[in-house]
Amino acid sequence: MNSSLLNYTLQLADNALIIGHRNSEWCGHGPILEQDIAISNIALDYIGQARNFYQYAAKLTGNGATEDSLAYLRDAIDYKNCLLTELPNGDWAQTTLRQFFFSTYQYFLYQQLQQSTDQQLAAIAEKAFKEVTYHLRWSSEWVIRLGDGTEESRGRMLHAIDELWSFTGELFEGDSYEQQAVNDGYGVVLQDIRNSWMKKVATVFEEATLPIPAGNIWMQSCGKKGIHTEHLGFILAEMQFLQRAYPGAEW
Repeated sequence: MNSSLLNYTLQLADNALIIGHRNSEWCGHGPILEQDIAISNIALDYIGQARNFYQYAAKLTGNGATEDSLAYLRDAIDYKNCLLTELPNGDWAQTTLRQFFFSTYQYFLYQQLQQSTDQQLAAIAEKAFKEVTYHLRWSSEWVIRLGDGTEESRGRMLHAIDELWSFTGELFEGDSYEQQAVNDGYGVVLQDIRNSWMKKVATVFEEATLPIPAGNIWMQSCGKKGIHTEHLGFILAEMQFLQRAYPGAEW
């Protein structure tokens, strides 16, 4: 078993699953019906991405592993998702800004991952890229609408920037298995997409009349190593309860 390929695939799966679960928490609570449906559909897109990656990871793992066992029977320390994806939703401004930051990252990541030497990763990225393109457009529009909107909406977006910016640096910090993925030709050089990410963020923030935090800001990290905030534990407790209470239960 190629452990680096497995860990790389699990990280992609974990990111999609956790942010998908977070977005699903808005179902029935969106500000208007249209956007309630939109954020719920984005959550479903992520669950679909997670399933594809987990199915591949299960094949790499062997020993009877399944997409369900990888999603529901691992502990928090085994998850490799970035910290940004597990943060609480906050208000609508914080959720849409988190989505914008992460969708911009995914857009450039999947764009390059389609060139992966691993055909399965490339195929999943190609399919997911269409979804992520929509996620990026949708979240960009909300950042602009709120940032260049009323005094109230702008204040909430400024607060969201304060809450989330320090979690964006981890997106481009490669762990050892990511470096190995690059060396073996199936991974993406994260620093190569960082510049594209910054340019897109700067463009949207300019239209939204929002400032990009200046200075050398310390960035949170270690989610890729399995060191998480306390929030992930609560997510997993809710998400995994049924499977752990009734092992092997199926619909």
